[in-house]
Amino acid sequence: MKASVPFVLALSFCAPAFAQDTHPFSVHDMLAMDRISDPRPSPDGKWITFGVSVTDLEGNKRKSDLWLMAADGTKARPITTHPATDVNARWLDARTLVFLSSRSGSMQVWTLSSFPLSVENLDVVPGGERLLVSFDVWPQAKSLAESAELDAKEAKKKHSGQTYEGSLFRHWDSWEDGKRSHVFTWKIGEAQPVALMPGMDCDAPTKPFGGFEETATSPDGKWVAFTTRDAGKAEAWSTNTDVYLVPADGSAAPRNVTTDGLGYDLAPSFSPDGATLGYLSMPRAGYEADRQQIVLMDVASGSKRKLAEGWDRSASELVWSADGKTIYTSAANLGHQSLFAIDATSGEVRTLVEQGTNAGPVLCGGQLVFSRDTLKLPVELFALDLASNDVRQLTHLNDAKVAKARMGDYEQFNFAGAKGETVHGFVLKPVDFKEGQKYPVAFLIHGGPQGSFGD
Repeated sequence: MKASVPFVLALSFCAPAFAQDTHPFSVHDMLAMDRISDPRPSPDGKWITFGVSVTDLEGNKRKSDLWLMAADGTKARPITTHPATDVNARWLDARTLVFLSSRSGSMQVWTLSSFPLSVENLDVVPGGERLLVSFDVWPQAKSLAESAELDAKEAKKKHSGQTYEGSLFRHWDSWEDGKRSHVFTWKIGEAQPVALMPGMDCDAPTKPFGGFEETATSPDGKWVAFTTRDAGKAEAWSTNTDVYLVPADGSAAPRNVTTDGLGYDLAPSFSPDGATLGYLSMPRAGYEADRQQIVLMDVASGSKRKLAEGWDRSASELVWSADGKTIYTSAANLGHQSLFAIDATSGEVRTLVEQGTNAGPVLCGGQLVFSRDTLKLPVELFALDLASNDVRQLTHLNDAKVAKARMGDYEQFNFAGAKGETVHGFVLKPVDFKEGQKYPVAFLIHGGPQGSFGD
């Protein structure tokens, strides 16, 4: 595989005066765009719920609400308007949603739960009678109540000093405090959730960026797969995460099913018949930017095979078709994030959507719903008709804001780099670009913390 290093070449400028109804795109326009995320189709494929985060520039804060629209993109409307944060909507059945909200003072499953700790993540176990949730708990605590008691005890301390016996003491902008993110199942209405990781001194989902894309529940609701890094004092420098299987009722301890993987193993996903567990795997230890390959494991026997091993792209997720014959994923592709379909038997790869940044595909009836953005379009939801391959835009939340901001055109190019490798890049022209006029040039080279700039 030859390396392809994308970079953006931006031409800086001083824009001429224009009509007052539009203006050159600025950082304020970027911040003002509605952030659309987390599309979730209803079980009958008729509706899609998604999250929308709006920036209050004057108040320097963001507000998150939930929206609902028909699967064809019509009837889009907000379904929560509370001043608190509402996120993570999931379908209990074709007519009922549960979601996380901070309106009670901590994040709870609205309107079902009143746990002593905030709920960090939420999903529905197939069947709609139980939920998969996660909490930040003290691993030695025997219950959520005991974790809450330890929280209160810590809060009463008159000092802020902390002793660390391992090397991991900080995740980016937050300090390690001894608590761990653990996965639980909760039968709706029961007093206590069931701990699936009792006593484990590790995080699931992983910190600092992991969410429930790192978990999966079998179609029959009997098994939960989760990703964690159980590396002890080597946690700070280990790139070895593993996928664990555990009974959803907590009747047995979690079992590591990826002991053969030396690098990251993550993003588990059960096939529709529950017979196969797919996941993403980086083969090399200590190399966190390795290619993510798709591995399929027979749940009964534990036997594994790599899918599309010769495909020189790094899969970002693993989404099964309804019949289990196809896997959908997105991957970085010559400066774009493209959508692909992979035959689950032969490994044959087809490109579905090539241009732009396309991510987070979910199956909704006969279409694939995904987020898309480009250098001239903020994130909106799109749908790919799996029969006709037609792509259409579903949401238009930012149309009015985009129409008011003039943006420069862009085009892709490539050239030969070091050792004959092909370098792919984009030329981003200034707003109101005039052919033949000279402009200062800025180079942005992706691939490390450094950048190169010139004029």
